[in-house]
Amino acid sequence: MPRKIIIDTDPGQDDAVAILLALASPEIEVLGITAVAGNVPLALTQKNARIVCELAGRTDIPVFSGCDRPLSRALVTAEHVHGKTGLDGPALPDPEMPLQDAHAVAFIVETLRRAEAGTVTLCPLGPLTNIATALQQAPEIAPKIAEIVLMGGAYFEVGNITPAAEFNIHVDPEAAAVVFGAGVPLTVMPLDVTHKALVTPERNAAFRALGNRAGIAVAEMTDFFERFDKAKYGSLGAPLHDPCVTAYLLAPELFTGRHVNVEIETEGRFTAGMTVADWWGVSGRAPNASFMGDVDADGFFTLLTGRLARLP
Repeated sequence: MPRKIIIDTDPGQDDAVAILLALASPEIEVLGITAVAGNVPLALTQKNARIVCELAGRTDIPVFSGCDRPLSRALVTAEHVHGKTGLDGPALPDPEMPLQDAHAVAFIVETLRRAEAGTVTLCPLGPLTNIATALQQAPEIAPKIAEIVLMGGAYFEVGNITPAAEFNIHVDPEAAAVVFGAGVPLTVMPLDVTHKALVTPERNAAFRALGNRAGIAVAEMTDFFERFDKAKYGSLGAPLHDPCVTAYLLAPELFTGRHVNVEIETEGRFTAGMTVADWWGVSGRAPNASFMGDVDADGFFTLLTGRLARLP
């Protein structure tokens, strides 16, 4: 049976690739896509999610608009990375498929209420505002969640938006604290992993050589996206952060890590949004997350390129 998932996202070029990988994979059943404010404001993230579904030829996927700001902070966005639309790079048409009437949080809550225990996986690719709000509004849904596999945080790499914090957690640390404290099985793809999933020129050429709309669009997205990371980190190309979430669902053997305690810093003057991962087990706190530390990058890109080839 395909693994049932809800993708919660703030597209973002790398979010787009994560969604395409899921929609190209028969092992995954995407129940819906919920948009949240993050990389760009909500009006653009819900639009971009529908653009990506149409790029994949999957207008059957319902898309829901969610929270337009963090639980208790002003919204921080990342146009400096993703461009003013969030999907700068390819020329993609405005979506024709409709946005669903229901709020994203209501969709998450009602889907989980109807589900059998442990049968739906949540896949957050952006700030955790929608997920936290759902857990706060309906705590009884927590046992229905099979697992939350998310992109966020860092340990050895530390921050990419502040010296201590990764962007997704930094935008809404209070929401992250709710999710990490909910008692739900968590698998975390931090910067330590995602910065090893680099789109080198050779890998991007392989996307473009597919010759289909999806492959060419992904190549054009990473052409745009990589300029930021090359300038900031001196890296060989763009890190595909969010597709690591989807790849883990398909091939967990590509990733290695540890089951550790992770707490979210919400009060620090310099460290708000930091994922305090007890990698060495010194705190005595019970482990609550599988925190990944490494990825087989060649295997990751072989999987991704093969699946993109299945799309229009």
